[in-house]
Amino acid sequence: MQLNVAQKLIQDHLLSGEMKAGEEIGLRIDQTLTQDATGTMVMLELEAMGIDKVKTEASAQYVDHNLIQEDFRNADDHLFLRSAAQKFGIYYSRPGNGVSHPVHMQQLARPGKTLLGSDSHTCANGCMGMLAMGAGGIDVTMAMAGEPYYIKMPSILGVELLGKLPDWVSAKDVILEMLRRHGVKGGVGRIIEYYGPGVKELSAMDRHVIANMGAELGATATVFPSDEEVKRFLKQQGRKEEWMELKADDGATYDEHDKIDLSTLEPLIVKPSSPGNVVPVTEVAGENIYQSYIGSSANPGYRDFAIASEIVKGKQVAPGISFDINPTSRQLLEQLVENGHIANLLSAGARMHQAGCNGCIGMGQAPATGRNSLRTTPRNFPGRSGTREDSVFLCSPETAAASALTGAITDPRTLDIPYPDITEPKTFSTKGMLEAPPKDNSQIELEKGPNITTIPDFQPIEDNFDLPVLLKMKDNISTDEILAGGSRVLPYRSNIQRISTFAFEIIDDEYYEKAMKKRDNGGHMVIAGFNYGQGSSREHAALAPRYLGLKVVLVKDFARIHLQNLINFGILPLTFVNEEDYELINREDILEFRDIHQTIQNQRTFDIKLKEAGLPIKVQHDLTKRHLEILLAGGIINWIKQKQ
Repeated sequence: MQLNVAQKLIQDHLLSGEMKAGEEIGLRIDQTLTQDATGTMVMLELEAMGIDKVKTEASAQYVDHNLIQEDFRNADDHLFLRSAAQKFGIYYSRPGNGVSHPVHMQQLARPGKTLLGSDSHTCANGCMGMLAMGAGGIDVTMAMAGEPYYIKMPSILGVELLGKLPDWVSAKDVILEMLRRHGVKGGVGRIIEYYGPGVKELSAMDRHVIANMGAELGATATVFPSDEEVKRFLKQQGRKEEWMELKADDGATYDEHDKIDLSTLEPLIVKPSSPGNVVPVTEVAGENIYQSYIGSSANPGYRDFAIASEIVKGKQVAPGISFDINPTSRQLLEQLVENGHIANLLSAGARMHQAGCNGCIGMGQAPATGRNSLRTTPRNFPGRSGTREDSVFLCSPETAAASALTGAITDPRTLDIPYPDITEPKTFSTKGMLEAPPKDNSQIELEKGPNITTIPDFQPIEDNFDLPVLLKMKDNISTDEILAGGSRVLPYRSNIQRISTFAFEIIDDEYYEKAMKKRDNGGHMVIAGFNYGQGSSREHAALAPRYLGLKVVLVKDFARIHLQNLINFGILPLTFVNEEDYELINREDILEFRDIHQTIQNQRTFDIKLKEAGLPIKVQHDLTKRHLEILLAGGIINWIKQKQ
């Protein structure tokens, strides 16, 4: 059988199941990635399971989200994470080292390996010929403990790349073209594999840009071959010996097909407030901006900053423009300083920020009220920037830099300058980027500050119950809307009781009070439309509402990672059989659930009842036997305890 790259990676790591689309498969995980917004829970879960040392080939804990130290909470958690990394045998990346995805690519990513990360943009490392996937924290915990990672076998969408990108068009425009064609649900249930002669025209970091925003398509993973460009990247990092070639067999086929001629692309931009809202830059050119922001894991490469530097070199950004530079790694920052690019940016009027996620996750750099913010970040969900009524556009570094000079959205092709020719350094400094764990961890104690609490105990779902509907939501609800990020919220990531006070506040600022009133009287449920739970992998978006008594989520369909997070914390995920039934249910309506334990084990489709009207609502689930065991145990932690 002739295999494509994704099939080869899955076959090499397959522990259970068959490679048939839709079948549950169990995969061996070689590497894991955790970041501080989700990693504190992972470390507490490892402690709760009694794990002595992780079983993976390499696991790394990055501090990149919660960098603002306005009080003790984040600083205490940094100490806790370092102590946990030492105790459990994990590499540690200190605050200021940079964003997890590019740093992992620089330091640990290897062709032919699997990577599971508690961050949805872990898929960026698919640029290295890896099967890299985002997941909820507790799934990553299980992988670190040596357990398989279970997913439904995706279909493989093969995207043939032809030609070469024209001047003023870059890798960001490639992934925006994919979003323009396929939308934010276009990758659901799929691995996207890029192949063809155009691939060799993209650097490893260009591929990172494309793979990173596979998350915005909803894809399980994005895969590139491992070729001479990957070899060149590893040589830059002093890791040439770790390279291996990995490409599709001649004659390999794909379940679905698409084709992009790179030479035909033009500068694209995402309008507020969804990554799928893509148009040509020419369509919105001339709209005034307040902010132009370059950086984040979606454009983390040397050329992304260097080209902006060359565009603004010797010039000044427009009056009143906040030109924000967000370096993605200390390694990159050192090289940009050495080659004069930081000086160019500062001289032009840029504001320099520390290496980390920063404004991408709402940690600073929030835009002014009612003003347009132009960003190279991967997401523009409502309120994610830190400004509740924000207006965020997503674009390439070329468009962002050109617009900073003019003060309005600008097609970079209209600048009266030649397209800059960027030459990457032959080598990068790798010193001090990761702290290796000690060989002997027997004397290591976890350092826990007062903000770190234990994970609450949850009871299994009852057999018979009535639930009021506290929220009725639209399509494409993101985890940012379920539980916001940012500097107000994320410092409480290890304190479930406190972080739950922010649940659903963007949708209904009275949700917490309403949920608390219902919690001790049987709990509640919520309903929504399509693609519920898109975006970030943060398990707090399931865990916090579960703490507040959320028992059932009924929607038209789910985003992959959030669905698994709901199951992991014992929340019953159901979908409408007849989508029009969504219109029959309103806030405060009560739904009756009867004989649920036997019903969900024996039937995929069943009726619940709208109590006052007496109307049946036909619902369904797609849970495996293992999912059902976890759900009926009250969540994966209870399930593990029962197994032990």
